[in-house]
Amino acid sequence: MKKGSKSLFGRIVTWVHLWPSLISAVLLVFVCLTGTIIVYCDEIIDFANRDVLYVEEVKDHKLPLDQLLAKFREAYPKRRSPGYMVTYRDPARTVKFNSFDPGQGLRFVFMDPYTGKILKEDPTIHFFYVTAHLHSQLLLHEPGFWVVAVCTIIFLIELITGLILWWPTRWTAKSREQSFKIKWSAKIKRVNYDLHNVLGFYAFSISFILTVTGLIIAFKPLSSATIATFGGDPTHHWEEVLPAFEPSRPTYDLFKVTDRYFSEVAWAEAAQVNTYTLDSSGHYAIKFARRIGLKSSDGAYPVFVDRYTGQQAGVSRAGILHEKVENTYWALHMGTWMGWFGKLMTFIGGLIATSLPITGFFIWWNRRRKPKRSPAPARKTVDVV
Repeated sequence: MKKGSKSLFGRIVTWVHLWPSLISAVLLVFVCLTGTIIVYCDEIIDFANRDVLYVEEVKDHKLPLDQLLAKFREAYPKRRSPGYMVTYRDPARTVKFNSFDPGQGLRFVFMDPYTGKILKEDPTIHFFYVTAHLHSQLLLHEPGFWVVAVCTIIFLIELITGLILWWPTRWTAKSREQSFKIKWSAKIKRVNYDLHNVLGFYAFSISFILTVTGLIIAFKPLSSATIATFGGDPTHHWEEVLPAFEPSRPTYDLFKVTDRYFSEVAWAEAAQVNTYTLDSSGHYAIKFARRIGLKSSDGAYPVFVDRYTGQQAGVSRAGILHEKVENTYWALHMGTWMGWFGKLMTFIGGLIATSLPITGFFIWWNRRRKPKRSPAPARKTVDVV
């Protein structure tokens, strides 16, 4: 962004903005780009499975969840229990299970909830699973996690120092013109400068949110502190009041529960039901939302229901806030806030963030290659006799 003054503070800010970014530029571009690719993952998955999003015939009753899981295990005996199931307000929608195959990776399994027929197994989610792990740890586990974490901290520093350098010394008509508009008619060097300077300012807010939420997600102490700050209980002690598992006791129909809450929560269109612990759990953990996405949702109404009575379990307010706050910082990071608008802003912000290390590099390169002025020749003196 704009070059600072020649004061000591200005020189320090300029140095901090330039060199850490140059050193980490390639990794910063990679992390930002992979994050941007994930933004529209839910829409792409739905498009890839548009042929199985709806059932052929809507019947009077859906099969109990236990029967659907039994049919799933019959079809995939070597897989562990599905992570979750997504069901919808619309009775014509199929349900989908998030499932992991040891040899093939993540899969979505689409099923007719009225017959238990498996309609499709789709691998599209695995592409985004790999992309997400490239984004968060370069597929290198702990070493990769720390590399990405350091790069994210550097990017946060670059955003703050960039805003300082962007800020005009004086607010004049000319400075406003240069700070808020790209001069497309100028030479390529100036256009590149404006793409870095102007777009960097416009994308500052969303880039800052993405960076901070990324750090919150990456570092457990930060996520726990965030949950606690907003009144949630990060310790999970609130789960101790949930009903105990009783394998011999008949379970209450899950779909009666979801239908009841869909009638109470008028804005909710989808519900995500945790299924990976149902073999040892005495409750249904359900999240209602306008739209369920990978890792987060547009809106969150968490509900814990006694699996045997169908009545709401007495989870504390701190426990409910834990779920809501966690979904909030995930939604801000994934773009699932405010529907299509949140997705679009996150996608555009991600593209600009990806471009900043590139345009910044060319600003440095062009200045580095600027020819130096040759010193003026010394004047000849004539001796007077």
